[in-house]
Amino acid sequence: MEFGDAVFIGAQAMIQGRFDGTCKIGNHVWIGPQAYFDARSLELSDYVGWGPGAKVLGSSHTGEPVDAPIISTDLVIKPVSIGFGADVGMNASILPGVTIGANAIVGAGAVVTQNVPEYAIVAGVPARFLRSRLD
Repeated sequence: MEFGDAVFIGAQAMIQGRFDGTCKIGNHVWIGPQAYFDARSLELSDYVGWGPGAKVLGSSHTGEPVDAPIISTDLVIKPVSIGFGADVGMNASILPGVTIGANAIVGAGAVVTQNVPEYAIVAGVPARFLRSRLD
């Protein structure tokens, strides 16, 4: 795990790593209370804002074979990347393999299942593109 300068981590936040994974948190990152990070392959760039209770998942189970308990099936790890200056709202969830572009905004409570372009504003369940901050 690598932490940059001037990183704030709120009370009861959890960062769960993995022996063969990487977690990089840039400079001037703000992480709200009760945040959760499945930090098996995670990068938060500089000046990221991470709302209270927001979560990131970096892994999921294959669910195969179907006759096995799901938690005993293979784990698939997919990297998650949050771009420079992006802001992830309170209680949002970022799913495995998602990239949030630089200066994007993820609305509170959103469930992000797909990549978010730079300067985009997304919200909802599942998260949908609302507009560009450049418009």
